[in-house]
Amino acid sequence: MTDKNRTDPVIVFDTTLRDGEQSPGCSMTVPQKLRMARTLADMGVDVIEAGFAAASQQDFDAVREVARAVKGATICSLARCNSGDIKAAADALEPAEKKRVHVFIATSPIHREHKLKMSKAEVLARAVEGVRLARSHVDEVEFSAEDAIRSEPEFLAEVMAAVVAAGATTFNVPDTVGYTTPDEMGRLIAYLRERLPEDSGVVLSAHCHDDLGMAVANSLAAVRAGARQVECTINGIGERAGNCALEEVVMALKTRSDYFGAETGIDTRKLYPASRQLAAIIGGFVPANKAIVGDNAFAHEAGIHQHGMLANRETYEIMRPEDVGISRSTLVLGKHSGRHALADRVSELGFTLSDPEMEQLFGRFKTLADRKRQVFDADIEALIAGEQRDQGGPWSLDRLHISSGMGEGQLPTAGVAMTGPDGETIQEAAVGDGPVDAALKAMARATSTEFELVGMRVRSVSEGEDAQGEAALTARIDGMPLSGRAVDTDIVAACAQAFLDILNRAHRRQNAPASNLPPRVSAAI
Repeated sequence: MTDKNRTDPVIVFDTTLRDGEQSPGCSMTVPQKLRMARTLADMGVDVIEAGFAAASQQDFDAVREVARAVKGATICSLARCNSGDIKAAADALEPAEKKRVHVFIATSPIHREHKLKMSKAEVLARAVEGVRLARSHVDEVEFSAEDAIRSEPEFLAEVMAAVVAAGATTFNVPDTVGYTTPDEMGRLIAYLRERLPEDSGVVLSAHCHDDLGMAVANSLAAVRAGARQVECTINGIGERAGNCALEEVVMALKTRSDYFGAETGIDTRKLYPASRQLAAIIGGFVPANKAIVGDNAFAHEAGIHQHGMLANRETYEIMRPEDVGISRSTLVLGKHSGRHALADRVSELGFTLSDPEMEQLFGRFKTLADRKRQVFDADIEALIAGEQRDQGGPWSLDRLHISSGMGEGQLPTAGVAMTGPDGETIQEAAVGDGPVDAALKAMARATSTEFELVGMRVRSVSEGEDAQGEAALTARIDGMPLSGRAVDTDIVAACAQAFLDILNRAHRRQNAPASNLPPRVSAAI
């Protein structure tokens, strides 16, 4: 239990770039990972798990680029308890100011018997060997007992004691399959904490998945019981139902510090911009009812709620939107607004852009302002998100013409002109069930791509008849789900640009250079 008069620091370990990216449709390029890592470091994240270096050449490159360029945070790479993985992690992390190797092996009976086919003694020996090898490369070594929740507590404590003696500085307790409850998690963390020497300096950590919708609750229960690191992702992305959402656990600790007796070093005003940036990078929406960062998180429509808010905002608001980076400004920009006005607004919205990025944004802002009478905060956020999406080519959409209609004999058609990797412009046309379907089919013909559209969501970014439309598409190409996202004042054009994003992701994936590393593997902890 916590002492109400004391507030302990909790380490925020972000795995958006590793566990989060393993989620279908959430893959990121190396530049996108680097951009997101800078945002996480700027927010105050303590540890950034930049990837699984041994999984693929792209993962190795991403870890190495983040380690080279991102300052302030500890940079981490995951590794199985084998020499190849650990060497790849250490090599990728070499440029980092502060580095951590995160090794893992499963400890539960079901994993030992069916996956590893190893005895308890063999698992214990492999864990110790992995930690010792990792410790020979770096000072910080985290050990994760995969599927810890379904492991025998006595064996888990035995493993903990052995890896701590071997040099582990953090012992992580993953709820790998999202199976546990807050009471169970709290009891297990308390059990392990009692078996750690008080002067060991070892940090207990929790890594919770959301299969039963309790990842945040379980992580908070772990903190309440003495864990001093939580592993989480922006927007809660991750395999299956996702991970503990960083923004939710951080704001719970901040809002209820009286109860948890713990706090993080996160600048919470950066939460909303980080959420929107990630959504733009992976090509998706943040659900309107998403806690902390959803569009409805601070909306009050019910009459009784509105009355209470007018009387005193604390009647129905336990947090201020400004605390998480949501602006309530009514400042409106237009085509006569200059660079300084836009730059000031971008800063007030919580975004940090380089001079070249601001110059590009200003160009897009002026183009939008010529098409809209008023440019709202949501429009600016959408423009910034557009800069974050994958624009690396090699395909470009030069022209799009749509014909649609109603009634007998009317066939929606689309014509496109696209420039490909060799610089040649290809023109194609197609008939579809609607203008969007026709446009996607024409683009697929131009790029010789077979695809299955598995999801499409559109929405208005801001208010008014000239509002920008935002489109998020998911398509399956070569059996792989890929996502794309775009905004435009023409919703059909937005859908086409989102599909262009998908086509470019697919092309780069198909033409990725061969790796001298083992075939890509994923890791579930």
